[in-house]
Amino acid sequence: MSTNPPNKDGLNTKAAGIVAGAVMLSRVLGLARELIFAGLFGAGRGMDAFLTAFRVPNLLRDLFAEGALSTAFITVFSQRIATDGEASAWKLASKMATLTTVFMSLVSLLGVVFAAQLIGFLAPGFPAEKAALTIHLTQIMYPFILMVSLAALVMGMLNAVNRFTAAALASSFFNIGSIAGGVAFGWWLDPHFGERSLVGLAIGTLIGGLLQLGVQLPSLCKAGFRFVLDFNWRDPGVRQVLLLMLPAVIAASAVQINVMVNTIFASKLGDGPISWLSYAFRLMQLPLGVFGVAVATVTLPVISRASALGDMGRFRSTLAKAMRLAVFLTLPSAVGLIVLAQPIIALIYQRGKFHDADTLHTAEALQYYAIGLVGYSCIKVLSPAFYAINRKWTPMMVSFLSIGMNLLLNWLFIFRLGMGHRGLALSTALSATVNFGLLYILMTRVSGSLESRAMVSTFVRCLLAALPIGLVGWVAKPWLAGLIHGSIFLRAGALLLVISGAVSLFLVASWALKIEGFGEFVEILQRKLKRRVKS
Repeated sequence: MSTNPPNKDGLNTKAAGIVAGAVMLSRVLGLARELIFAGLFGAGRGMDAFLTAFRVPNLLRDLFAEGALSTAFITVFSQRIATDGEASAWKLASKMATLTTVFMSLVSLLGVVFAAQLIGFLAPGFPAEKAALTIHLTQIMYPFILMVSLAALVMGMLNAVNRFTAAALASSFFNIGSIAGGVAFGWWLDPHFGERSLVGLAIGTLIGGLLQLGVQLPSLCKAGFRFVLDFNWRDPGVRQVLLLMLPAVIAASAVQINVMVNTIFASKLGDGPISWLSYAFRLMQLPLGVFGVAVATVTLPVISRASALGDMGRFRSTLAKAMRLAVFLTLPSAVGLIVLAQPIIALIYQRGKFHDADTLHTAEALQYYAIGLVGYSCIKVLSPAFYAINRKWTPMMVSFLSIGMNLLLNWLFIFRLGMGHRGLALSTALSATVNFGLLYILMTRVSGSLESRAMVSTFVRCLLAALPIGLVGWVAKPWLAGLIHGSIFLRAGALLLVISGAVSLFLVASWALKIEGFGEFVEILQRKLKRRVKS
């Protein structure tokens, strides 16, 4: 078993750094996937259909797999290790793997059979031909949910026994498989990459899901797991996982449900908005995945064990420190995305069938999404903590409020204020921020102090330290705009120069303001440098 000890606060910053690096690779490959598809298909009818078709099984992945199933399983599995030992935990894992295989196979079959009804609900504004294409792609991709659910279960096992690297790298292999398989099969079906080649992208998605599962299995075997078909689902651990999953289906995936709601509204805005929102959300997920998900991944097993052993002091300090670290890492990212949205989108996506107008509209969506980045990341850390202390219904009720707020704001921003797709992004960001605020208040009431004074201090100091990022981006924006039709190497170099300067100023300001997260950042860098010197 990997033994990366946590620091005095219980948060394993070394593991967080490993996960962050692996997730960074995955997000970069995800962006590569998006820019390749954007260049080949643009942001029109065909890509709207593919993204909507993928959103159905992908939403279920977020709801049942990487959201509810992963969170609930890690919580129970970690507690089982702490109280009954690893042998008992592995038996529970076999029971859950068997149950997941049976249930998700049934879900996949139902998804294929009822694809037309699903698309009719998700995209009511699609005309007949566009809807037919979307239904066909959905039926091809739906078995993806089975493979990715098993991959999420395996990821939970590995994270619970402190084997983070293989699990974090798994999604990179999904992107590799979907890119290579999608482009290859797409070219085979239509060398000109018309709408027929979208079937190739759907096949590539299945290949990617299979790779995401398969790449984790060797590490799982090394950790000691041996799969045995076990239909004894009356085990108390299985019951506990399922009871945690019920509220987590909504609570852990409020953002994804809001994105689905946005798709329903966007389907009524013509060709393009679904693609613009999807490309922008993908880019916003880069810092969210690298920082927010990384911190949450290494925090959950620690606080679950602390709760199982009754060590609430360690639970509170670990959770509070994790949220402050998430703020330190994501707040400057949000400022950077807001001020540099257009040159970033142009560099990544603008080529082939992705034109100037697509860049502008996607950048607008990114700016509004970025407003909620800190809220998104802190929800990733905070929401699973309620399951660790057996307060599983609290996040669900807060998420109901968040979803209702998103619906109301969508109606207000689109039909009353005429903001179009920008309003959809803004409503999602505001709903996530309110979601986090309510969760934070409720957690302090049930667990005690979360060092709120330190949290407010970190937020204010990070905001002050991020001001130079906004200033540098605002000053450099006209210069970057003048290079928008230059060579890709010139634009990449100019953007990298601006970002490097802005990040350097942020780090200097963080040191001057003595922000807590700066120390953790330096600690990770020192470890990496020492390792390189020794090698």
